[in-house]
Amino acid sequence: MTDIEYLNKYISDKKELESAYIRLKNGEAVQYIVGNVDFYDCNFIVNKNVLIPRFETEELVDITLKYINKYFNKPVILDVGTGSGCIAITLQKKLNTCVYATDISSDALIVAKNNNKRNNTNVNFIHCNLFDKINKNIDVLISNPPYISYDENIMEIVKSNEPHIALYAKDNGLYYYKEILKNSKNILNNKFMIAFEVGNNQAESIKSIAKLYYPNSNIYIKKDLTGYDRFVFILNNCE
Repeated sequence: MTDIEYLNKYISDKKELESAYIRLKNGEAVQYIVGNVDFYDCNFIVNKNVLIPRFETEELVDITLKYINKYFNKPVILDVGTGSGCIAITLQKKLNTCVYATDISSDALIVAKNNNKRNNTNVNFIHCNLFDKINKNIDVLISNPPYISYDENIMEIVKSNEPHIALYAKDNGLYYYKEILKNSKNILNNKFMIAFEVGNNQAESIKSIAKLYYPNSNIYIKKDLTGYDRFVFILNNCE
């Protein structure tokens, strides 16, 4: 669907549509203009406080669901850096299980909580850095954290529209993966899975970091539909 078709689908008022065309011409993301986006058979409110959910993240959810259905029964799930809540809400809707979701941005959590109501789900949202307020035993930790290096060139429409706090990370984009892997033992059960979405060229580096903290776990790299190494899965005592 083109951006113009997207606008025509969701905006019927002529004056609003004319205004939307101008905003689109001025470089605003079409999803922010419309105010919502479809994701994995659900619909989510989006604004400039949250990232726009992407197809790659739908793939992350899809593969994660397959692993969960194979190895877990009603797992306790934690989504770290939830943003719009699309990952957490979709998993809760599909699995009807206990899901926690965290974000350091209170503005993002307002959007996520509204999406929770919009989709009739029951995710527990928590305002904190990573998982420093989580005192539960977690079976599945999933995250699509900021992973763009500060010196990396990205599309102008992304750079000028989406929240930089959700895009960029120190240490060549690896900072949050390192922090999650270093500290997650404190909250994970003995049988667990960690699921990451990663940048185009980060999978092998993240796998190496994961081996330092979880040397006895099985670690898998999965490609997205365009052929990039896009996902890293760490499974412990599952197989």
